[in-house]
Amino acid sequence: MADNPPFDPFSQSFTILTGDGTAINITIPELDAFILYSVQISINYAAQLGASLIFLIVLLLLTKPDKRKSPIFIINSIALLLNVLRHLLQCLYFTGPFSETYAYFSVDYSRVTRSDYANQVAITVLTWLLLVCVELSLVLQVRVVCITVLDFYKRIIYVLSICIGGLAIAFRLALCIENSKYILSLKSQFALEWLASATNITTSISICWFCLVFVIKLGYAMRQRKKLNVGSYGPMQIIFIMGCQTLVIPAIFSIIQYFVPLPSMDSNVLTLVTIFLPLSSLWASSSVGNRRQLTPQPQLGDKLLGSGGTAGPLLDD
Repeated sequence: MADNPPFDPFSQSFTILTGDGTAINITIPELDAFILYSVQISINYAAQLGASLIFLIVLLLLTKPDKRKSPIFIINSIALLLNVLRHLLQCLYFTGPFSETYAYFSVDYSRVTRSDYANQVAITVLTWLLLVCVELSLVLQVRVVCITVLDFYKRIIYVLSICIGGLAIAFRLALCIENSKYILSLKSQFALEWLASATNITTSISICWFCLVFVIKLGYAMRQRKKLNVGSYGPMQIIFIMGCQTLVIPAIFSIIQYFVPLPSMDSNVLTLVTIFLPLSSLWASSSVGNRRQLTPQPQLGDKLLGSGGTAGPLLDD
């Protein structure tokens, strides 16, 4: 007679009953996986919330009053605020009735209030608005760094930037609409996997494109500076450097999200871009303030950065 396998207390199960008396069997590993997922993703969202809030405060405190009317400052501030609200609502989701143990395993959301549904729809809308701000900020900064490029190549870069950014925004909008419908109807979201994947891919392509533009312009600017033996950096060169630093890291995150099994890795991409973009503007506007007396002719880059004064012509202006 064969011996019974030894009892494993870590894999035992228990039963819960639904409102109509239906029994649902749950194992300890399933419960552990649910708790671990909730903890991991809550840490991720909370960290992004705190980082975005800190950078928003820093941006508001360090930006001079005469620079707060610039388009890039306004867009970056709105993006940071949207990201704070987005992750605040994400954290509320994992502390609300949607994430209760019984509701999750029984798929019984009868005690979920209308405000909880509204919060989930708001998350999808805020994510789309955040992407709009990010793409718009990147297009404006491309306009700054490409101001000295030949008109023919400049038009090509502008058109491609707008098309690639617009494509990412369009896919995100489609996902926002469909995801909101699924949330309100309480249907499974497996049918949205292809749309979510396409949205992530177009966003990654957009970030990689802007990264490519910044890196190429950075290399050209550094080569020209070396030839002319110019030592100081101007606002355009600062945007090149910060653009490279800003977009390489999100591009890496957008790629490794397909290989690293961590919850909501894709959310880190937009947060990284949103956080690092204001740094280039702060650095560039600070540099502009030290170069105001060189010439009375303001540059386009200074206007977009909101220098509030004049700046001398840069190396490749």
